[in-house]
This record gives sequence, structure tokens and C-alpha cells, in this order.
Amino acid sequence: MATYIRGHHASVVASHGARTMADSAAYLAPQLRPGMSVLDVGCGPGSITLDLAAAVAGEGARVVGVENTSAPLELARRNAAQRGDTLVEWELADAYGLPFEDGTFDVAHAHQVLQHLADPVAALREMARVTRPGGLVAARDADYGGMIWYPPLPGLTRWLDVYRQTARANNGEPDAARHMLAWAHAAGLTDVQVSTSTWHYSGDEGRAFWGGQWQKRALESAFATQSVEAGVATPDELPGIAEAWREWSEDPDAWFAMLHTEILARI
Repeated sequence: MATYIRGHHASVVASHGARTMADSAAYLAPQLRPGMSVLDVGCGPGSITLDLAAAVAGEGARVVGVENTSAPLELARRNAAQRGDTLVEWELADAYGLPFEDGTFDVAHAHQVLQHLADPVAALREMARVTRPGGLVAARDADYGGMIWYPPLPGLTRWLDVYRQTARANNGEPDAARHMLAWAHAAGLTDVQVSTSTWHYSGDEGRAFWGGQWQKRALESAFATQSVEAGVATPDELPGIAEAWREWSEDPDAWFAMLHTEILARI
């Protein structure tokens, strides 16, 4: 089993809640039609799920968001109520044992989930099981080893090293993007389209968002406690990592880019 490195600290949930279909599932959007059934695995606070639901809303549509812990589902239900959504069903479920019959959904989707799993191939295989013939398994994930930024602050270099080591101590794979096609093939998926896209953060708003939430994560989130428990970092150096993020966020020349790989597999 893998341990979720990010946890559900407010800084993490806020970051996840800012995601949209436009910035996180644009590769999937052209495939969606009204009336489709969609499963969102690892839906978090539901911001992407609700966008998917809006895209397929219509007669016969069904959208289900699943998580393996209740905390993000509670927030997802609140977010759905605020948006007036009555379509999405929110359920507690395990990615390795989804509680649905074979061929239930037109699309099974996961965003930045596989990097946190000890067995991403098994999760993809399970997503394929619940997808109907002719349907799609869609997944997008990041690659921490492919992240680049400016300025080259030593504290951020250390942050990345601590994150990758801690993720692997948790039985995850932080460099998931480079493995996506291989994982898909290992799961028995053969008709697979691959694409890439990036997130980037710059400008006053982007720096404040990305740098600000990582200042908090470095000190208060599961990343902080787990990195110390794993012996990867010491409590004394975490404030230095947070300070590096503060320095980065206040530099008008600063920017950060994150590579993602996306797969669309036809069942």
C-alpha cells in the first residue's frame, strides 16, 4: 500500500479545488458528449468532476466521483451544492476494487492519482474493467523529476529532493508522467493515445498561489510530517524550504513549470 504524501491540509485542498477541466483534463474534453456516464477516480474536492458533469449533462448522463477517504468527499458535496449540481454521485471507494459492474461507464478518469499508488497498473486495470467496450480510460499525471523553475534557489532544489524521496518512501512514484504509457501497456491497454501538457505559475497571482500554498505545505501538511518520519528531512530544515518558497513567490522574475503526460485508452 502507498501513503498519500499530500494529506488533506487546507493548503492541499485549496490547491486541488482550484483545478478545472480546462487546465487539468483538456485532452479529454473533446471526447465528452451529453448523456455519457463518467467515473472520476480520486476526485478530491470535486472541481474537475463537476466540470466533467457539466460537459456530459443530459438525458441518461451519470457521473460518479470516488475517493478512498471521506474528508474530500464532504468538501466535494459542499462544492456541488454551491454550484447547484444534482448529477454527481459521491462515493467512498478503493481504486483497486471499484464497486461497479464490468462495463458500467463510458469514461473512467483519474487526475494526478497514479503517482500516489503502490500499484498504478492494477488501478488502470480496474478502471478498464468498469469501462464499457468502446469507452475510454483517461489519466493525467505529473513528473516531479521534470519540474523546472527560476530562480535556481537551493531551498527549492532541496524541496524537490525531499518530496521525491518521501513519495518513494510512501511507495508512490513522483515521476509518474514518464511511466504512463508503460503502465497502460502493462495493464493490458493497447489502443492508447499519449499527449503532454504543462502547468506553469508566474505573475503576481500565480506566484502567490503556488508559492503560498507550498510555504504552508512545507511546515504544516502531511508532506512535512512524513518527510521527517521517513528520515528524509529534519524538522530544522523545513522552515528553510518554506522560506525558499516565500522568496520565490516574491520575485517578479520567478516562474515554475510542471510537465504532465496524458493517456486516452480505448477499451
